[in-house]
Amino acid sequence: MNNNINTNTRSGNTRMLTEGGLCIALSIALSFLKIPIGLSFGGFGGSIDLVMVPLVFFALKWGPGWGCTAGFVFGTLKYFLASGFAISWISIIFDYSVAYGAVGLAGLFRNKGGVPTAGRSALGALTGCVARFIIHYISGVTVYAQWMPEEFMNMKMGSPVVYSLLYNGTYMLPNTILCVAVIVLLNKPLRNLYLTNARVK
Repeated sequence: MNNNINTNTRSGNTRMLTEGGLCIALSIALSFLKIPIGLSFGGFGGSIDLVMVPLVFFALKWGPGWGCTAGFVFGTLKYFLASGFAISWISIIFDYSVAYGAVGLAGLFRNKGGVPTAGRSALGALTGCVARFIIHYISGVTVYAQWMPEEFMNMKMGSPVVYSLLYNGTYMLPNTILCVAVIVLLNKPLRNLYLTNARVK
């Protein structure tokens, strides 16, 4: 009996690590397929892409702990492998490692051992996206405050609080809508992948 439990545990851990690596690799690949929009608004960066989709899927399947870990690893690798932009090591940590790690909070809506409903998937994706936005927002208010332009989107900027909200919103709002929509659309097609976690327990 104990041998079976240990075998199932090892099998589950192996599958989790394998899927985590695959999801991180897929997110890295997707980071090269993007629509840059931040610079067009006079900002430092920001783009529309699908990098959060594999991270949200992984978190919904394996939970927030492993989800945040995968996001943290991806964010760190993204900076170094996908032409990341940062003004200091603090901004690397905030805008890459921690920001993408926060996407893993989507796992709070995990349906352990089963397939999350479309509603749970949508809430999970929304939670992960909002968590990432909050980290970027804090970074904008603190780390990037001294680089706030006098004018942004044809509006005078007098407060980094407003600037960070507007700037990060330009790319996080469409990214959030896109991620939630894709996760919901893939909910049924990914059913078998969600269920593989239950089979190894």
